[in-house]
Amino acid sequence: MIFTVQHETLYRYSVPVGLAQHVLRLEPRPGDCRLLARELLLTPLPTVRSSETDEAGNHVVRVDFSGMSSLLSVISRFTVETFTPLLLPVGTLPALPWTPWADDALAACLFEPQPDAAVSDFAWGIAGRTGFEAIAFLDALCDALYQRTDRRVRIDGDAQSPVQTLATAVGACRDVTVLFMAACRSLNIPARFVSGYQAQAETRDGLRFLHAWPEVHLPGIGWRGWDPTHGTRVGDGHVALCAAPRQAGTMPVEGGFYANGVTATLDCRVEIATRAQ
Repeated sequence: MIFTVQHETLYRYSVPVGLAQHVLRLEPRPGDCRLLARELLLTPLPTVRSSETDEAGNHVVRVDFSGMSSLLSVISRFTVETFTPLLLPVGTLPALPWTPWADDALAACLFEPQPDAAVSDFAWGIAGRTGFEAIAFLDALCDALYQRTDRRVRIDGDAQSPVQTLATAVGACRDVTVLFMAACRSLNIPARFVSGYQAQAETRDGLRFLHAWPEVHLPGIGWRGWDPTHGTRVGDGHVALCAAPRQAGTMPVEGGFYANGVTATLDCRVEIATRAQ
């Protein structure tokens, strides 16, 4: 699939401010797709701009500014070719629950900051009904969250706690994602938070937004994604930007400003176009 995205982020300040260093996580993840075109425009122009790849394989851009400005505009445009992942082998993975991973990088994706017995019971119930087979469990968990949750767009705020989403059965994509992750971690399946885009519009009016979904690490296979917001495995209709053990590590634009008594407003607009290859 050919996937074209334009993501505009605009901060306005009530008076001119000094801008701190900003971290931009708006680059398609290397290896997950083939980059065909890329443009990243910033106003004001940064005095320093550098790129790096972090330990999770995310492509990160850091920018520094000088002087004062009453706005910060970030316009990200790219076109990529996405691919359908290989089929997952059913019945070849160890039975659940797994033995905790000794790998330090995966250990961070096993730590659950808000463990709750209700979430664990929910996960173990699904695991029992699927014979503790890993792929069957992940498919069933994805479908269960899709079927039981009233999924709503919520522009602002961090993800709510997994137990709140489980109890209320209401949440945005990031809320369902962290509940999926917590359920997996209760069975020692490493899970991480992914931000990106997907081809299906979230609302009836066709408005587009940054999307979130979970990935889990499967032994001998690597990281694979499920999208409980849409009740499906992640495929060529998804483009990942950033993956991290927690949502906070995936913020698309992260930074601050120097001033006192200033009010700031944020406007975002996402446009997505896709076509079959």
